[in-house]
Amino acid sequence: QVQLVESGGGLVQPGGSLRLSCAASGSSFSIYTMGWYRQAPGKQRELVARITNIGNTYYRDSVKGRFTISRDNAMNTVSLQMKSLKPEDTAVYYCNAEYSGTYWGPGTQVTVSS
Repeated sequence: QVQLVESGGGLVQPGGSLRLSCAASGSSFSIYTMGWYRQAPGKQRELVARITNIGNTYYRDSVKGRFTISRDNAMNTVSLQMKSLKPEDTAVYYCNAEYSGTYWGPGTQVTVSS
């Protein structure tokens, strides 16, 4: 099992940047595929970015070129660098780990507003 805790959310103006981090507890972090999902009010949770255990990445089209996912297996962390933020990026962002099961963090709020 793995426990996940997100940090780094907050309020930012359009065009600004934020960096989300997710700290994972438990062993064998390096074998997990790690992802960031988000859920806006009234909408379904959606995959934002994912990084596999060997570093392959995936991004949803709307964040390509603006968001970067990375992982540090030595520190058991995964990060999401977000740039050029837009109001439509406003959501609760969740860290996700997948291997033999699926694990979620409690989420962190990101609000993009002037």
